Amino acid sequence: MGHAEFLFDFASPNAYLAHCVIPEIEKRTGARFTHVPVLLGGLFKLTGNRSPMEAFAGVKNKLEYEELETRRFIARHNVSRFQFNPFLPVNTLTLMRGVVAAERAGFLPRYIEAMFHHMWEAPKKLDDSAALADALTQAGFDAAALLASAGSPEVKRRLIENTENAVARGVFGIPSFFVAGELYFGKDRLRDVEEALVRAASH
Repeated sequence: MGHAEFLFDFASPNAYLAHCVIPEIEKRTGARFTHVPVLLGGLFKLTGNRSPMEAFAGVKNKLEYEELETRRFIARHNVSRFQFNPFLPVNTLTLMRGVVAAERAGFLPRYIEAMFHHMWEAPKKLDDSAALADALTQAGFDAAALLASAGSPEVKRRLIENTENAVARGVFGIPSFFVAGELYFGKDRLRDVEEALVRAASH
């Protein structure tokens, strides 16, 4: 069975869109994707990168074209629940620490689905502590316990290590993928990721 790593942060709409498509690839290839939490803000600091909204703000027609490609991707993959989050930018530090905490507690997939939902399907200002606690409660989690775990030194250290390791491996943005040690960046590289999984399975 093939394997890919999916490096993500809930702050990225493209990470959400990739997350929606990954099950299709798993079904076609029999491969499995591991969700690896990294902090997008940390990646930007360590690499000097910026969000597309900042980086392309002064480039005529560039952001409009990016929006067109996003609409095409959504239509191609029938991603019907996506809504742009009006509260951006959202600081996702607590959310991403929550991924590590959820993995340690054994309910990682459910947490990931819930937070992508509350970020990009029913958008909320998830860097507001009350809004986050309410979203966690709605999803059936013990918000106080999960947030306490997310604030532990071990969890904080793990997220930092994940982010630093990603940069050391060549990552500069989200979403990023690794197949057989090779890096692929962006939701538009998912076709390449799938082809790499098929090649790896045939060897």
